[in-house]
Amino acid sequence: MIRKKLDIKKGFAFVLLLVLFDQLIKFYIKLNFQLTLYGQPPIIDLGFFKLLFIENEGMAMGARLNNILPFLDDYSAKLTLTIFRLVAVVGIGYWLISTLRKKKSSLLKFTLCLIFAGALGNIIDSVFYGQWFSSSYGQVATFLPETGYAPLFFGNVVDMLQFPIATWVWPQWLPFIGGESFTFFEYVFNFADAYISTGVLILIFFNKKLN
Repeated sequence: MIRKKLDIKKGFAFVLLLVLFDQLIKFYIKLNFQLTLYGQPPIIDLGFFKLLFIENEGMAMGARLNNILPFLDDYSAKLTLTIFRLVAVVGIGYWLISTLRKKKSSLLKFTLCLIFAGALGNIIDSVFYGQWFSSSYGQVATFLPETGYAPLFFGNVVDMLQFPIATWVWPQWLPFIGGESFTFFEYVFNFADAYISTGVLILIFFNKKLN
């Protein structure tokens, strides 16, 4: 599908497959495991790869909007972030449809499919998961409970993949961080994040081939 010319039908079939895969993994994690709390062992630990269950209330790498805009309270920050994600998904979707209709490079179309699928996968979590699932704190969540763990638009994004490639201790002579342990790429992410990151990297490094 990727090597052939991508039109709207093939492009959105590809997006649908990516979103379904992302959501199937998230559903499996939600319906089979409790949240991995700090200090608890991961679900799978291979050293260089760990499978966990983390719920991200904020942006990438766990950052929160009110860390950047401190005048926002938690409620306003979460709602603003979800609305921003919705607007971004609509914008990316429009860009994708417009590109699929034109004689643009297949690489650009493939890249936009990745980014759109990733954005759509995470917005599903943010908008609906609070209503679709019960809490995963100290228990395995149930699907479509009488009362979900959060209102509509206030769900958390499910993350599960971690690749802690290397860990070291900074030399004592370094200011601020001296003597502290550091793990390279300790961030936990999901497949939707991977789609977006891959798409953005293609845009950056192969921009001359995307016309």
